Amino acid sequence: MIDLKYSLFIEATSDPSFFGFYSPDLEGFTGVGHSIEDCLYKAKWGMEEHVALLADQKLPIPKANPNPTVVVQNEAELAPAA
Repeated sequence: MIDLKYSLFIEATSDPSFFGFYSPDLEGFTGVGHSIEDCLYKAKWGMEEHVALLADQKLPIPKANPNPTVVVQNEAELAPAA
Protein backbone atom coordinates (compact mmCIF):
# COMPACT_ATOMS: atom_id res chain seq x y z
CA MET A 1 0.00 0.00 0.00
CA ILE A 2 1.25 3.48 -0.84
CA ASP A 3 0.79 5.67 2.22
CA LEU A 4 0.38 9.22 0.87
CA LYS A 5 -1.91 11.93 2.26
CA TYR A 6 -2.12 13.85 -1.02
CA SER A 7 -2.35 12.87 -4.70
CA LEU A 8 0.87 12.62 -6.67
CA PHE A 9 1.78 13.01 -10.34
CA ILE A 10 5.05 11.44 -11.49
CA GLU A 11 6.32 12.47 -14.93
CA ALA A 12 8.80 10.45 -16.97
CA THR A 13 11.29 12.47 -18.98
CA SER A 14 13.36 11.74 -22.07
CA ASP A 15 16.16 10.69 -19.66
CA PRO A 16 15.14 7.21 -18.37
CA SER A 17 16.86 7.84 -15.03
CA PHE A 18 15.13 11.15 -14.24
CA PHE A 19 11.53 11.68 -13.11
CA GLY A 20 9.76 14.78 -11.82
CA PHE A 21 6.86 14.77 -9.38
CA TYR A 22 4.34 17.16 -7.85
CA SER A 23 1.11 17.14 -5.91
CA PRO A 24 -1.95 18.97 -7.24
CA ASP A 25 -3.34 18.89 -3.69
CA LEU A 26 -0.31 20.52 -2.03
CA GLU A 27 0.60 23.84 -3.64
CA GLY A 28 4.32 24.36 -4.14
CA PHE A 29 5.29 20.74 -3.56
CA THR A 30 7.59 19.31 -6.25
CA GLY A 31 10.61 17.06 -6.48
CA VAL A 32 12.76 14.81 -8.62
CA GLY A 33 13.81 11.18 -8.42
CA HIS A 34 15.77 8.56 -10.32
CA SER A 35 12.93 6.01 -10.50
CA ILE A 36 9.21 5.77 -9.80
CA GLU A 37 9.99 4.08 -6.48
CA ASP A 38 12.46 6.85 -5.60
CA CYS A 39 9.78 9.47 -6.34
CA LEU A 40 7.24 7.69 -4.14
CA TYR A 41 9.72 7.49 -1.26
CA LYS A 42 10.81 11.12 -1.60
CA ALA A 43 7.21 12.30 -1.98
CA LYS A 44 6.01 10.53 1.18
CA TRP A 45 8.64 12.19 3.39
CA GLY A 46 8.73 15.42 1.40
CA MET A 47 4.99 15.95 1.83
CA GLU A 48 5.34 15.61 5.60
CA GLU A 49 8.21 18.13 5.62
CA HIS A 50 6.26 20.51 3.36
CA VAL A 51 3.24 20.42 5.66
CA ALA A 52 5.50 21.00 8.70
CA LEU A 53 7.01 24.06 6.99
CA LEU A 54 3.54 25.42 6.23
CA ALA A 55 2.61 24.96 9.89
CA ASP A 56 5.82 26.64 11.08
CA GLN A 57 5.07 29.62 8.86
CA LYS A 58 1.43 29.67 10.00
CA LEU A 59 0.21 29.17 6.43
CA PRO A 60 -2.94 27.23 5.55
CA ILE A 61 -2.50 23.47 5.34
CA PRO A 62 -4.68 21.66 2.79
CA LYS A 63 -6.81 18.85 4.17
CA ALA A 64 -5.52 15.39 3.39
CA ASN A 65 -7.11 13.83 0.33
CA PRO A 66 -9.44 11.01 1.48
CA ASN A 67 -8.68 9.08 -1.72
CA PRO A 68 -5.25 10.15 -3.00
CA THR A 69 -4.17 8.86 -6.39
CA VAL A 70 -0.78 8.33 -7.98
CA VAL A 71 -0.54 9.04 -11.71
CA VAL A 72 2.53 8.12 -13.75
CA GLN A 73 2.66 9.82 -17.12
CA ASN A 74 5.03 11.13 -19.76
CA GLU A 75 6.28 14.67 -19.30
CA ALA A 76 3.88 17.22 -20.78
CA GLU A 77 5.11 18.80 -24.00
CA LEU A 78 5.49 22.56 -23.83
CA ALA A 79 3.98 24.68 -26.57
CA PRO A 80 6.59 26.13 -28.91
CA ALA A 81 7.67 29.68 -28.12
CA ALA A 82 6.13 32.31 -30.35
